[in-house]
Amino acid sequence: MKPYAESCEQNRAPILEVLKPRLEGCQRVLEIGSGTGQHGVYFAAAMPQLHWQCSDREENLPGIRMWLQEARLPNLGQPLLLDVEQTPWPGVQAEAVFSANTVHIMHWPQVQALFAGVGRLLPEQGRFFLYGPFNYNGQYSSDSNRQFDAWLRARDPHSGVRDFEALNKLAQQAGMTLIEDIAMPANNRILYWRKRSPHQSGSLRSESGGATMWRE
Repeated sequence: MKPYAESCEQNRAPILEVLKPRLEGCQRVLEIGSGTGQHGVYFAAAMPQLHWQCSDREENLPGIRMWLQEARLPNLGQPLLLDVEQTPWPGVQAEAVFSANTVHIMHWPQVQALFAGVGRLLPEQGRFFLYGPFNYNGQYSSDSNRQFDAWLRARDPHSGVRDFEALNKLAQQAGMTLIEDIAMPANNRILYWRKRSPHQSGSLRSESGGATMWRE
């Protein structure tokens, strides 16, 4: 039986609405931590001009293959084995990387490895989209995120809702600049970074319709 995540069904349409215009000009997207594979199937079907590459740790690959085999989409590659702490990452080319609901499950060294790996993989002006709940200035953005964080830490003390500022610092160290911080349903966000050109060093902040914009 295929694995199934209700959260994927609930968040896939709002995520697609954000990704679709921001992936214009891209040909290949790497999804890190594809989980069940539901997101990959949905996004690949909705954006047939893109090659969507799922990836995850070994234990999740059989379930992802079930979803991919049923979908039979020509722009959906067989899932890659990818543990963010492995060195080197499997050879893959992508102009964009997407990851959903991963960093609050990972231990902090794995989060660091994720950002470093994405920074190495992306070409100049490559795009990184990270979906999930985040804290700001060390504060929870909602009671539901506070409760979710408590549940995560009770299950695994090394997991938990991550601070935006710490993640953005990792992105900057990996050569990426924040472009947008986008509000999503159920107190989630999408953080969107781009790989800097060698001569770019700063950014200018402005506001646009509830999303924080950073213009280089």
